[in-house]
Amino acid sequence: MGRGSAYVALLATLAALTAAAAATPDHLELKSSSAEQWHLQYLKAEQAHGLTRGEGVTVAVLDTGVSPHPDLAGNLLEGANLIRGGTSDGRSDSSGHGTGMAGLIAATGREGSAQGIAPRSKILPVVVTPPDGRGDPDVLAEGIDFAASRGAKVISISSVGGASPNLVRSIRNAIAADITIVAAAGNRPEDAFVGYPAVEESVIAVGGVDRTGNHAAVSVAGPEIDVVAPAVDIYSTGLNGGYRVGTGTSDATAIVAGAAALIRSKYPNLPAQEVAHRLTATAVDKGPPGRDDQYGYGVIDLVAALTADVPPLGFESSQVTPPASAEAAPKQDGDNAATVRGLATLGVLVAAGGGYLFWRRRRRAGDPPPRVSR
Repeated sequence: MGRGSAYVALLATLAALTAAAAATPDHLELKSSSAEQWHLQYLKAEQAHGLTRGEGVTVAVLDTGVSPHPDLAGNLLEGANLIRGGTSDGRSDSSGHGTGMAGLIAATGREGSAQGIAPRSKILPVVVTPPDGRGDPDVLAEGIDFAASRGAKVISISSVGGASPNLVRSIRNAIAADITIVAAAGNRPEDAFVGYPAVEESVIAVGGVDRTGNHAAVSVAGPEIDVVAPAVDIYSTGLNGGYRVGTGTSDATAIVAGAAALIRSKYPNLPAQEVAHRLTATAVDKGPPGRDDQYGYGVIDLVAALTADVPPLGFESSQVTPPASAEAAPKQDGDNAATVRGLATLGVLVAAGGGYLFWRRRRRAGDPPPRVSR
């Protein structure tokens, strides 16, 4: 073959490779993943992983299923497909959404690839949402019941939808069984307000922030928002061993579910309502002082949630003691100072009504937010 023919053949090969890459937009090269996972640096996940990596905690992902992925090897349990006619054990996914959520929680980070917030937690995949996203609240109720029966300590629901008596009952039974439930607030423009089940009492309602830490345009706002987490350009596991980049409160919810798994691993005897309390009490305050409808109590702080001296619900105190590292560590873009300010709000929260759950009921009744001292 002459040089001209070889050159033409090379161009044809490159064109074929380019076409193949375009046909699988979920896939990104592994070497780029550490840079793509900006949320890990933003949340100081590496520092948190020095304290716990989620060992001993099962997180149920109620979604479209979870496809086996190299980054989830060893962390993916046998689950269930509860969609009518479904025959899988939850370890298959036709849309990639559930696989992405699972990776944000428990991807192992092998050789620099995608890493989850709680990379040693286990994922219980439960198919409750068809590929078109039109879920049935009674099927979601079945999923919650299944997760509870399989020992899940955290349930992650990255969807919004309608309510039903069965779903309300299942959520309340799970809460009574000491399970932490985290749910997405909803995405604009599809959703005008915080959706169900995030609006349910004792469910942690999650909104989103962008790369700058400001309210994400895609995230709905409302009086039910509890905390926020990164929700824009979030890199995670995808179909066929590939990767995806997602934007929405679905991703933020999975990240908060991973944070809850870290807390439940570090404090295995801490009740579910105290897990929620620890997340809100240590969140970095954003927006107007105190709780607001865009940020809730603030952006989750993984390290503070694992190390701060947080009095239990109902404890009459005027101050939370931040971890020593928060005072000693060098400041970076004001993050540490903001963390301390966020921690200092806990006394106001407990004084406002005896704790997180009581305060959620008060503010939903139309009471004004508490004044927060800086």
